[in-house]
Amino acid sequence: MASVNAPRGMRDFLPADKARRERVLAVIRERYRAHGFDEIETPVMEEYARLHAGIGGDNEKLAFNILRRGLDADGIRATAEDQAGLTDLGLRYDLTVPLARFYATHRGELPGVFRSIQIAPVWRAERPQKGRYRQFMQCDIDIIGDASARAEAELIAASLDTLAALSLEGATVRINDRRALDAMLDVFGFAPEARPGVLITIDKLDKIGPSGVTAELRDRGATATAVDAFEAFLTRPQTLELLPYGEAQIRKALPEGIAQDVVAHLVGIGESVGAARGGEVPLQFDPFLVRGMGYYTGTIFELAHPSVSYSLGGGGRYDGMIGRFLGQDVPAVGFSIGFERIVDLVSLADDAAAPAVVLVHDKDVPMAELLGLKAQLIAEGSRVRLEQRPKNMKVLLERAEADGYTAFASVRTGTTRGDLEFKQLG
Repeated sequence: MASVNAPRGMRDFLPADKARRERVLAVIRERYRAHGFDEIETPVMEEYARLHAGIGGDNEKLAFNILRRGLDADGIRATAEDQAGLTDLGLRYDLTVPLARFYATHRGELPGVFRSIQIAPVWRAERPQKGRYRQFMQCDIDIIGDASARAEAELIAASLDTLAALSLEGATVRINDRRALDAMLDVFGFAPEARPGVLITIDKLDKIGPSGVTAELRDRGATATAVDAFEAFLTRPQTLELLPYGEAQIRKALPEGIAQDVVAHLVGIGESVGAARGGEVPLQFDPFLVRGMGYYTGTIFELAHPSVSYSLGGGGRYDGMIGRFLGQDVPAVGFSIGFERIVDLVSLADDAAAPAVVLVHDKDVPMAELLGLKAQLIAEGSRVRLEQRPKNMKVLLERAEADGYTAFASVRTGTTRGDLEFKQLG
């Protein structure tokens, strides 16, 4: 017999869990829309060639691919060594690649600066483990068509506002720029062909520390003088005062030789975020923030909250991606809130606007009477569930409360709307 369990890395959600997730999603949607973003929807599948165009980073290796229709056994054997010949579609592994395709398709119908919301599931062939799933929800906002620092600032302000609306105040954003990272590696003398591996190692700085990073770089065979220069930079004497986010802080954290336009862009983001948040600038410049997606071309950021050690979201600028489809570059930047990470941190009260009641009826009450009472209560604005009276009322009422119902009433033959006496649950 087939297993009754959900596929590995995927989950079922009971009514109470589903209701809680939908309440959190409703807050996210409302906050995003309040900031001027508009929701779109794209297919769960994209063409194989698009998902494997070299712009999805390591996620391309985790794509679920779909066998071409009509292939018989001989056809499968003939193309067994050619994945592109075996498959023509795949499940989306993120929402950014589909957005780039969407914009290229509908550009003529969209405003010059397009602010999008995408909230939808994605699929990755991950090794299932705690907190890592093969199907999970992503909540993305993106701005296409604006190359200025205002775009990043709008995304950051909307994301921080959304977390605050979910009672996760106090969040901060770590920020860097891939151009600054690349320039820094150039200043130290790392060869261009070695930089992808160097960045993988630098990304471990929080976990293994400066000595661990430099040791791993030497083990990788990176240029010795470059590693020496990088080690000297990591271990240089530093004062301990906490500078506010701005040019002084950014310059202090970078080696000499970083282009002024990169620093100016980062400074502009801070000024705009401050304007949006009444002078508060909850940004922290981190010159070693990497983020692994291969399509990032400029600013990158991650969302941090003091209650947890891991990030709650992130994003960056990917100005080169849409050009793959249009033949000309279009500026684009996006921010994704890690829904599966925050949903367990959030506690939102049930929607109290509409009463949710259970009518517990005797077995012999005519169905017409039950449905008539139910219809009257629904017309008054209530959510109504019918339940036949069991031997153990306690179990029924506990389940109803867990499902979000707030009151119950008993119904016997001949009971009218005026006869109903509601008792509160809980």
